[in-house]
Amino acid sequence: MTAQAYVPPFSRSDPSPIAQWFWTVDRGLLAAALALMAIGVTLSFAASPAAILAEDGITDPFHYALRMIVFVSLGLTAMVGASFMTPRGVRRIAVLALVGAIVVMALLPFIGHEAKGASRWINLGPFGLQPSEFAKPAVIVFSAWMFAEGQKGQGVPGVTIAFVAYAATVGLLLLQPDIGQTLLITTTFMAVFFMIGVPLRWMAVLGSLVTAGVFGLYFAFDHVRSRVATFVTPGVEDTYQIDRASEAIRAGGLVGRGVGEGVMKRNVPDLHTDFIYSVGAEEFGLMLSLLIIGLYAFIVVRGLSRALRLVDPFEQTAAAGLFMLIGLQACINVAVNLNVIPTKGMTLPFISYGGSSMLAMGLTMGLALALTRKRPGAFLPGGSGLLWPGAALLKRASA
Repeated sequence: MTAQAYVPPFSRSDPSPIAQWFWTVDRGLLAAALALMAIGVTLSFAASPAAILAEDGITDPFHYALRMIVFVSLGLTAMVGASFMTPRGVRRIAVLALVGAIVVMALLPFIGHEAKGASRWINLGPFGLQPSEFAKPAVIVFSAWMFAEGQKGQGVPGVTIAFVAYAATVGLLLLQPDIGQTLLITTTFMAVFFMIGVPLRWMAVLGSLVTAGVFGLYFAFDHVRSRVATFVTPGVEDTYQIDRASEAIRAGGLVGRGVGEGVMKRNVPDLHTDFIYSVGAEEFGLMLSLLIIGLYAFIVVRGLSRALRLVDPFEQTAAAGLFMLIGLQACINVAVNLNVIPTKGMTLPFISYGGSSMLAMGLTMGLALALTRKRPGAFLPGGSGLLWPGAALLKRASA
């Protein structure tokens, strides 16, 4: 039999919106996100029977897996829907999401559901909504927009507005408290601030303030000191959670125990959410772990490569910031599972169980895909030349 050539579902001359979307969106990035979602559903079926053992009143062994399918469907819808947007639409949805997230986070002390000492969710019937998940992409896109507007020199105090939005978001996160999300947003915000082309001395000042803030968080929150102590002195503090996750990863070896054959996962708390990576490592081994890490690396590298060739400063920094947000969150989750950093309570993008996380990650990826779609005049000719405003500063600083 002879191999048949791939036939695209749409013609390039097809004027329909779906056809135009198909030929302008980055299909490689889209495929990588879909692959991660498929892995998430697969690992949910592996983790769900063990996860329900810690829950009262749940008898269906695939309770979490079936809900995960619903969450992935919502996330996929958000991703594809957002990828149809124009850059103006991306700005508008970011403003709406940021305002909505800030309002809901401000109301959490009064209407929020408290779990594990933090009020981060509001109950919407059988589901819970975590507004901070949507604040992450929203504040990054909004800040990139304000930084770009401030650079135009038309009297818009973009930098001031961006820092006010960032401060409001971080302040409300600390009230919950949610230190992990605070550090993630801060790191990505600083990256966007640098990419827009600020002087390096400003970055030094901002870095010093952030460092002082991290030390302040350590002394201000008991649970932060406890997690750091657990990480630094594992023989003294209780390390049951991370120890069980590490055992599960080691037990997987190169190819894993096999589908459904995991044993250590029964002892891993939050195995279907924050520690889903350890479940995959035990049952599918190092091979799946490398595949997952490779998919995230592909998204970040390919995404940044496309973003940094965009002409418009807002589109450059917003898209790059969104791809970095996905990559940094993945790095944090994997590092926690590998016991490289203290636990943060952060999900693995597109893979961990959670409706808010999946929907917000779908929105994040969709906005990034929308900004990097092929449009007339959007990219630098030949794919070379100025990458981003901060590149010139970095080049001069290293000369």
